[in-house]
Order: sequence, then C-alpha cells, then structure tokens
Amino acid sequence: MARRSWFPALRSLITPGPQPAEAKTVTWTGGYSSTASAGATTSWGSEGRADGWDLDRVVTEGYERSVWTFKAIDTIGKHARRLPLTIGRGLTEDGEFEETFPDHPLLRVLNGRANPLETGPLLRKRLSGQILLSKRGAFVEMTRSNRGTLTRIDLLPPDRVVPKADPKGEYIQHFEFTTLHGEVRELDPERVRWIRDPHPTDPYSGITPLEAAGLSVDLDHLSRMYNVAFIRNDARPGGVLAVDTSTLSDREMDRLESRFLPGAEYAGHVSVIGSGPGGLNYVDLAARPREMAYEHAANNAKVEILAAFGVPESVTGNASKRTFDNAEQEEYSFWVHTELPHLEMIADAFASDLGDAGLDIRFDTSSVEALELPRRKRRAEAREEWNAGLLSIDEYRKRAGLPAYDNPHSRALWISPQKAPVPKRPEDAAALGIAGPGGQQPLAQGAPATGLPTQDPAAVPEAGTAAQAVEQARADTDDPSSGAAAAAVQAARDDTNAPVPGAAAAAVEDARQQPLSEPGPAAAAVEHARDLQTKALPVNAPGDGFAVTDDDVDRARLAITAALDALLARQQGITLARLRSPKARKGTRFWTPDSAEDTRGGTKPLDMGRIVDADRWSDEAAETFAPILTKTAAVVAASTAHAFGHAQAPAAAHPTITTAVLGAVTAAAEGLRTFLNGVVELLDQAQGVTDDPEDLAALVRTVFGDRANEIAAHVAECAATATVNGAAEATAAAIGPGIERTWVTRRDDRVRPAHARLDGVTLPVAQPYDVAGFPMRYPGDPIAPLAQTINCRCRLRYRTTERTTP
Repeated sequence: MARRSWFPALRSLITPGPQPAEAKTVTWTGGYSSTASAGATTSWGSEGRADGWDLDRVVTEGYERSVWTFKAIDTIGKHARRLPLTIGRGLTEDGEFEETFPDHPLLRVLNGRANPLETGPLLRKRLSGQILLSKRGAFVEMTRSNRGTLTRIDLLPPDRVVPKADPKGEYIQHFEFTTLHGEVRELDPERVRWIRDPHPTDPYSGITPLEAAGLSVDLDHLSRMYNVAFIRNDARPGGVLAVDTSTLSDREMDRLESRFLPGAEYAGHVSVIGSGPGGLNYVDLAARPREMAYEHAANNAKVEILAAFGVPESVTGNASKRTFDNAEQEEYSFWVHTELPHLEMIADAFASDLGDAGLDIRFDTSSVEALELPRRKRRAEAREEWNAGLLSIDEYRKRAGLPAYDNPHSRALWISPQKAPVPKRPEDAAALGIAGPGGQQPLAQGAPATGLPTQDPAAVPEAGTAAQAVEQARADTDDPSSGAAAAAVQAARDDTNAPVPGAAAAAVEDARQQPLSEPGPAAAAVEHARDLQTKALPVNAPGDGFAVTDDDVDRARLAITAALDALLARQQGITLARLRSPKARKGTRFWTPDSAEDTRGGTKPLDMGRIVDADRWSDEAAETFAPILTKTAAVVAASTAHAFGHAQAPAAAHPTITTAVLGAVTAAAEGLRTFLNGVVELLDQAQGVTDDPEDLAALVRTVFGDRANEIAAHVAECAATATVNGAAEATAAAIGPGIERTWVTRRDDRVRPAHARLDGVTLPVAQPYDVAGFPMRYPGDPIAPLAQTINCRCRLRYRTTERTTP
C-alpha cells in the first residue's frame, strides 16, 4: 500500500517522543519607510529624497487594503470636502470675517465647479488624500484666462510630477509633468500650487504618516491574512482517534483521509485514522496560544495607525468604552491638533491667488460643534463668577457674546447669598434705592427690584430677573404673597412624587393615551378654534358700503386665541417633561446620580435652546394659524364684495389677500418665537443660580402662567386685525376705482397720537395713510413698525365715491 505524504508527519503527532522546535523567518520589505528605498544616502537639499516612494503601492497596499488607514484618511478628508472656503478681511471677537467676498473667482472654483470632471469639494477631498499619502506632496495646476482670471484648477498625479531645482540658486526652476500619453510638459512655478507637510530637512520632500505607520499597516494586513488563511486552509480536526489500520484497504484509507477537510465548516470535528496493530490513541489538536494572538496584534496595529494620523477611534465612529465627556474631548483634540492644521495648510496654499494683500482665505468652521467646547466652558465659568457676585450681568453678557443691557441693575454686582446689589456708579445707587457713598447698603430684605428692561410688549421679562425669581422662590417666608415663582417652586417640591410633571404635561400625556377616536383636551381646543373661525361674519346690506366691525375682528381673535392656548399648554407640558428627561440632563450638572459609581453627570449646563425649541414651535404655530386666517380672510372678502353688489371677491384680489394672510401669519409666529426666546434666555440665566431642575420647572410654570394668556391675546389681536383689514382692503381695491375708505378710531385716551390725527381722514382705496412718517395700507398692517400696530383698535369704513358725504 502506498504511503501518503502526510502520514509520517501525522504519525509524529501521535507517537511519543521529542518534538522539533518550531522556527519561523520574518521578512520585512521595508513597508513604506523611505529609509530603505527612498534615497537615504541623498545629500541634504536634493530633490530625490521622495523619488523612491512608490505611490501606486502605497495606495494599493497601505490605503485600499487597510481599514484603519482608509478610515483615518477618509475622516480627515471628509471635512475638507464638507466645509466651504471663505474669503474676507478683518476678524471679529468671535473669529469671523468682518467682511466677506463670496463672489471671488477663487471661491467659484474651490466651492463650485473646479474643472469639467469634478466639483471643488470633490477636488478638495482628493487633495487631502494625496497630501496624506504622497511623500512628494500634491500639485494643483491653476489655469487662467487671457485677462488673468482664474477659470479652473486641476489636481495633478503626484507620481508624475517632478520638481526641478534651479541651478542658479532658486529652489524651483520648473515642474516636469508627464501626461498619460508620455508627453513631458514643463510647468511654470507660478501655475502650480505645491502642497505638502514639509520635511524637516529637505525642502523638496514632504512627509506622510505612512512612513511612521508602514510597519503597523503591514502587521495589520498580515495578521488579518494569517487569520483568514488559518480558517480557510487549516486541515487539523478538533481531535484524532487512532485505530488499527493493518487490515485497511486503499479505499478505506482514502475514506479516512477525506476526514481531513479544510474550511471553517469542518472546524472542531473528530477524525479517525490508523495507528498500527492493536493501537488506540487520542490526540487533542486545539489551537495553540500563539494562534490566538491575532486580536492583540490587530489591536496594536490599529492604535499605532490611528496615532500616526492623529485620529482617535471615537472620531471614526466607534465611541464605545468612553464617557460622553471623554468622547467630546477626543473630538475637540482631533480638530485642534489634526484637522485644523490640515485645513490651514490647504487654505494657505491659495493665499497668493487672492489678489489683495488685505484678504485672507480660510475654511468656514462655524458649523463644527466640537470647536464650541472652549466657548461653552468660558460661558460656564462666567456664569459661576456671576453667581458668586464677581461679575455683573453686563460683564457676563459681554463674555457670552451678547449685547449689554446697560442699566443700573445689569451694571451692579449681585452678591450672594441674598443677591444684594453693589452698584458701581452713584447714579446707579440712587436708581437702586441704596444709600450714597460711604453708606451703601443692599436693598431691604424682600424689597422688589424694579426697572428691569423689556424687549417689547410681546417679550417676557429680561433674563436678569432669573436670579431674583429663583432666590425669591427659595426664600423661606410665611408671606403668601411672596411671588408666583415661590409658589410654583414650592408646588414642584411638594409634588415630587407625582407621576406626571403638572397639569399641562398631564393634558399632553392624557391626549397621548386617548384612542384616536377620542382626542384629548389640546386637540379639542384646536377643534373648537376651527369651529369658531368657520362661523359666518355679519355682512352689510348691498349698496351700503362696508365697515370693519368689532365682531369681524373678535371672531378671528377668538379662533386664534383658542388655537394658541392649546399650543402654549402643550409647549409648557413638553418643556417641563424635557427638563426632567434623563436624556436632556445626562452629562450636565443637573444629573442626579443613582450611586457613587454613577459617572453620567457632568459640568455642562442644560441646552435650553433644544429644550424649548422656539423655531419648531413657531413653525407649528404658523401651520396652525394659516388655515384659520385663510378662512377668516375669505369670509371678510365675501362680505366686502357683497356690500358693493358683487357675488364674490374678484379674482384679482386673491393674490393680495394671500399676501395679507401670510404677513399676519408670519407676524404671529414671530411673536410666539420672541416669547419663547425670552423663556430660553431666562432659563439660561437661572442655571447660574440653581442646580435643581425643579427650580427651573417652577420658573417655566410661572412664566407660562403669568404671560401665556397675555401673549396669546396680544398675538391673536394683531393677527386678527391684520387679516380682517387686509382682506377688506384687497377686495375693495380689486372692485374699485370709485371706492374710498375712512380711518376710524375709538376716540379714547388709549388711541395713539399718530392714529388720532388720522381719525376721519378719507383716502381713495389702495392709497396708503401716512402714519408718523410710515406708509400704512390699513390698521394692523404687518409691514408697518410694531409701535404702530401693537394693540391697534382702529378700523376702516368703505364707501363708493358718489355716496361719500361732503
């Protein structure tokens, strides 16, 4: 019987005796290091140091087959593609350009179309990759028109561009570029932007992280290949059972041999082979410890590759085993130490193409959230100093990039724990009711602070009142009239065991729990609003003209008020729920740890802009108001047309009516946004006073309880007035000419002087009134200044010219 070639080796495994020592030879071809193959013996300053760098091999073996090299280069390059370049001059305190030039020819190619083949962002990403992979660097060819205007830019293959030194002493005489057809072109240095991470000793060469990480890249690849090959090709079963084969035929031997089948699907099975007459042995062929070292080798290679490129693993998308603060700090370090220098190197290469010595070019990093970390920390430190009485409100707002109030309260220092004011000027001391120099004393205990500024009638009190409100809420007093904030905070602390955070949130939760066929209170309020606005407005008799009445405005106002009340109730409930949400409080100083080992807290403040979300709610308000005001305008237009003998409003009036409705909707939504932005600012200031989320919740309930009805009434009144008057004006103008209208006021002491002067003034339809120097088409015109429209109760009376009394 013929012996199998593998049989002696296999017999050695089951036969006792000394085993030969295992020996391996490791051969390294140099990886990507230039020391062995890129001209280590070249003289200093020669242009040949990078000649031995095989870029095709680098891309194939170091970039395309190494997952960590690919991910590091892709992570750095994607920001060079995503962030646009900006050109400008002068810098503000926030590091932004004071003046920008978006139409500069350089931006048209770098941000727009670079050449017929690719866009500017795509070229920038390829440029970033070449800088990181090529030891010679990257070469960008600039093409200009006959007049010198930049028209296109092209990224040249770095392995086919050779810089030629000037024998007369200049660094570069020209660049030699070999085309795909083998033609050699000489490029003037003025046409080429040579971008590279500079070599410390050779100006003709650059450096690449792959020089330092070449061996790690090879190790990563080989360890993966070893592991794959082991799984694919290893023929060892999980164990061997040896039996007597003295009487086995060749067919039986073939059958035994077939038991040694390679592949992962056969891993761990037990094979039976022959051992000689009467023999029976078992050999365990489990993997040796050295074969289990793949994970350790691969992990070391990953760490070294990412370290060479300066890219933390969390930035590549895997932030496991890191706290929120650690991952945030790693991302900030990546931007500061890796990405920003890389982007600056690219931007600086085009500085000579700006044409004006006063201009500068840079990547716009204003959208990078990680770079806001130092600014957020400075604001947090400033809030702590303000809370300790070391900064005034104006000084804090200046550090936070906000405009100062510049009034006695905001200029004074408020000393803890009772927030007693310490004025800096004598006139401020008088305004604060404090004794003059030599006898300055804080306000009496419980004395209210007055004179705080307000933004406009639709805004909440300024954020500077947060400290007083929270301290007043905290004060231990038996006076039941100590303030709404105190009552709200006390109620919040008394109801800590309540399953839901208050009446508004309870309504929202109840609405969510109701089946679709039974809408909750908020939905019922909105439905009631829709019912109100569908009721027909009274119409004038045909031929008598048309006058806007209180009933016209009241019906629209009630519809808007009902919808806005439901919207504000839902907003209050969701805001309270978000303040208590673990997701919102995680990583902030408002986090309540579950145990001593709970590290989910932090020092950051709550993101009040996200908790309140003024933009979202103003958009939802606009979507809610639009159908209500549209139907209101349609009813008013029909009444106006009927009054002048028309069955319906002329088609020519519809675009103007739509414009009037959109103006009213926009103004109403902006009024709600102003209110909510005031809530955000108030809560931001309150965070410097308290670390208890229940105090913030009490302030929310106080603000909404004290101001929501007033805001709803104000917004509804303005929207109704603008819509009703705008629809009547548009319809009358479309029916005219021959129609005049008269401005009518309430003729009481609440009428503005500018409006009182217009009482009884008659003008042809569509001719605007001159109101304090501003043209107004009708009372409540949304394009007029707020000072002339807020709480306006004036109306217009329309009649034909021939029926107008002299």
